[in-house]
Amino acid sequence: MIKYLKHTEINKQKWDACVTHAFNGIIYAYSWYLDIVNEGWDALVEGDYKTIMPLTKGKKYGFDYLYQPYFTQQLGVFSVDKINENVVTEFLKAIPKIFSFVEINCNTFNKINLAEYTVKPNITHELDLINSYENLYQHYAENTKRNIKKAFQNKLELSQEMSIDAMIEMFRANRGKTINNLQNADYEILKRLLNACLQQRKGQIRAVISAEKKIVASAFFVESNGKVIFLFSASNAEAKQTGAMPFLIDRFIFDNSQRNLVFDFEGSNNPDLARFYKSFGSKECIYLQIRKNNLPFFLRWIKG
Repeated sequence: MIKYLKHTEINKQKWDACVTHAFNGIIYAYSWYLDIVNEGWDALVEGDYKTIMPLTKGKKYGFDYLYQPYFTQQLGVFSVDKINENVVTEFLKAIPKIFSFVEINCNTFNKINLAEYTVKPNITHELDLINSYENLYQHYAENTKRNIKKAFQNKLELSQEMSIDAMIEMFRANRGKTINNLQNADYEILKRLLNACLQQRKGQIRAVISAEKKIVASAFFVESNGKVIFLFSASNAEAKQTGAMPFLIDRFIFDNSQRNLVFDFEGSNNPDLARFYKSFGSKECIYLQIRKNNLPFFLRWIKG
């Protein structure tokens, strides 16, 4: 039987044990991660936390809704046992009717065929690091190989000496200027999240230093459940000219090759980013966004 639990009713120790042992466990689903990105989240739980689904919620105009929090690519149904489409369907049917609007991303192992939901495929890119670096490098695109050679010619170096504050500030001063939907509060959540990942010993920062000893690019990686995720990155104009980001990713692949680990680039539906991620030999993986709008007709236009 699937039970709906309010946030205060969730046993987080059992919840996290399920995520740890789930065949499709992922870092986004741990209670400490959810507490940061969606304070007060609720849950659906079957059995003694054998199968679970977080309900990341919000409230607007007096109506409760479910949404996908920033910095959390995939959620959905997680289980210590293999699950099929029927299990996922039962969980989606168990979502309380109080949530008038639902727009959430399930994980790559959740198959969905339910008429009441609109289903949209999203793309992420994954690379199995079990092979040798030489084998992995052979599958790089020629342009990526050229950019990595250019980075070595430019005498770029790696460093872990970069603060989270400096990384976020670099992002905001560059790519962040083109992203209007990220507000100050969202960046504060990101700062808390990255610090929590470090405290949990799940995250690491890597930065690229130019020949002039200036940081030109950086990335934050999180690792759990046999997967490492390219969670956040920042770079400046000089990084593009010197091949800093291809260099950073290549060196990460070099350092982690021959590990039983999947490298998730965390996207993307953006064709340019998708092309960049594919250039390292990664493969497309599909995860599904589900959407349902039961808002009163006079509010439906707000959410489309």
